[in-house]
Formats: sequence, structure tokens, C-alpha cells
Amino acid sequence: MAETYDRVGEVKAFDEMKIGVKGLVDAGITQIPRIFHHPPHVTVTNPTKPSSTVVMIPTIDLGGGTFESTVTRESVVVKVREAVEKFGFFQVINHGIPVDVMEKMKDGIRGFHEQDADVKKGFYSRDITKKVKYNTNFDLYSSQAANWRDTLTTVMAPDVPHAEDLPKICGNIMLEYSKQMMKLGELIFELLSEALGLKPNHLKELDCAKSLSLLSHYYPPCPEPDRTFGISSHTDISFITILLQDHIGGLQVLHDGCWIDVPPNPKALIVNLGDLLQLISNDKFVSVEHRVLANRSEEPRISIASFFMHTIPNEQVYGPIKELVSKQNPPKYRETTTTEMAKHYLARGLDGASPLLHFRI
Repeated sequence: MAETYDRVGEVKAFDEMKIGVKGLVDAGITQIPRIFHHPPHVTVTNPTKPSSTVVMIPTIDLGGGTFESTVTRESVVVKVREAVEKFGFFQVINHGIPVDVMEKMKDGIRGFHEQDADVKKGFYSRDITKKVKYNTNFDLYSSQAANWRDTLTTVMAPDVPHAEDLPKICGNIMLEYSKQMMKLGELIFELLSEALGLKPNHLKELDCAKSLSLLSHYYPPCPEPDRTFGISSHTDISFITILLQDHIGGLQVLHDGCWIDVPPNPKALIVNLGDLLQLISNDKFVSVEHRVLANRSEEPRISIASFFMHTIPNEQVYGPIKELVSKQNPPKYRETTTTEMAKHYLARGLDGASPLLHFRI
């Protein structure tokens, strides 16, 4: 007789330990718990591009954030438009954030996740309104299978936290990094506004650049990387996400039905569009599925995702931008709030289907 599997009970037992997947690795496990097993058809059949056709997401030089002429700026806008229409992803170099700030940020996040478990436990929470929290998988209870990663989530804007409210080991660098990230975010939103044929400040005036949350991920080495994911296939709920990743790799983007690798570049930051931007652009720009493979390396993978989206609760209403709709191109989505979208997102978990289907007219 087949053994019965009490997923709900096992998830609850794991969650209540508050040790994360890092704690499982530290305990010396050689097999991952069943709650992390993804269905074989998901993990085994992963179409990737034939090796003869290497496809890369575009790299765009931002010239340090200042453009010497309107011609230079316009050429960057064209590149941004082409990148987001073709890939939904691009990476930026000469973006204005010093490499040493990025390196210190990665070190700080690694330090947080590798510090004494009792210190980390003080931050462990599943309260979605908490401004500083650490846990394993925001959708641990709603997803069909858990992912092999732990995350420190911190809300950094519009209300800038005090250093003492952040983890001591990485609080100062988080404040510095976020300050620089807000500047870069504003520039990206200007370029995206222009790429949509709107005035540079249009998206900023809709408060797209106002709120920032850092999702600081830690992917320990996985004893059975073929059975799970670092993060399974999903789209981001944000307006945009700007990602800092370390040298380990594992990020893949879905393009033309195949998964393409996004190799690490220590000087680059990766920009991708989120569901909120797809909604307000009325599908002119699309939020693209991506995933992270489970970590096969002997050392942990660190990545920090800067999510530009409002914190919860927030009742600001968003719908397709009126300048982008017409009789020929009517609104494809109903109006909604980030709170409603986030609750829908949390209830479903990362199942690979676009959460936007729920908001289509």
C-alpha cells in the first residue's frame, strides 16, 4: 500500500522550525524533503535552445546615467523598446551603481543568511504587511511544490527604514544600495515611458518609481537539483524588477518557447518588466516568464531583486494608460489595485500561469 503523504502537515512542520532550506543543508541532509519535489514532467522536460544558436538578452549601456546628447538618449530608448518587445528582459551596464556597492550588498546578504540561526529566527514571518521579514517561499502554503531558496524581504521606499529596524549585519549597505537603486529605477522608468511614446515623467507621475522592496535571495547548494527549482517558472508582479546576481548563474528566461540562460556579468544589472507594467501598457510591453534552476554549485547563489511596486495594503487604482488605448486598441484589462493583485498572486502560488488572466476584460 502506498504511503500517505500529508503535504500540509509537512509544510507546517518545516515552516515552524524557522530554519529555512539553509538549515536543512546545515543539518547534512542528502535527500530533499518531499515538499520540494516538483512533478517530473516539469523538471525533466526543459526545452533549451540548441547549442548552435546562442541567444542572449540584450545589453544596454546607460552611459553612467547621463546622456551626452538627445541623439544618444533616443538611441538608448530605441534599444530599450526593442529589448522589451522582443525579450521582456535586458541588462544594463554603466548604470551608475558602483561595483563595490554591488559586491558589498551581495556580501551583506550572504552574511545575513549565514549568521546564527537564532538571530535570523527573530525576523522569520509570513505576515505580508511586515516591512522586514525572512522566510522560505512567500507561497509555501499555496504552491504545489516548494522552491529551494530562502528570502529576506525588506521595504525600502517610500518610507525609508531606520538602520536599527534592518538586520544589523546588512542594514547599512541595504540603505546605501537602495538609495542608488531608486535613482536607477527613475531613469529606467523615464526610458520606458519614452519607449511607450509618452513623456519621460509619465510612469513616475503614476508613482511606478515610488515604492521599492528588496527580495534578497539565498540559494544553498541542493543535494538533488533535478527534483526542484531555485524559483520555478513565474512572472513578477512588479512594474519592473532590477536584479543583481552573483557569479553562480542559473537564471533562465523563456523566449520563443525555449529557456535561455542569462550568464552572470559582475558589472551588469538585469531589468525585467512585471505584470503591473504589462497591465498599464495594455500589453504593449509584456511580463515574461523566468526561473532559476536549483543550485548545483558547492557554494550558495546570492541574488537581490529590487521590486518597484507598492507595498500592501495600497489602494491606488491602476488600469491601461488612457494615452495607449483607442477604439482600435481598447483596454484589455479592468482596473485593479496592487493589493488585489498581490492577494491573487499569493493565493495561487507560482504555478507558471500568468496572474494577469484574472484581470482581463
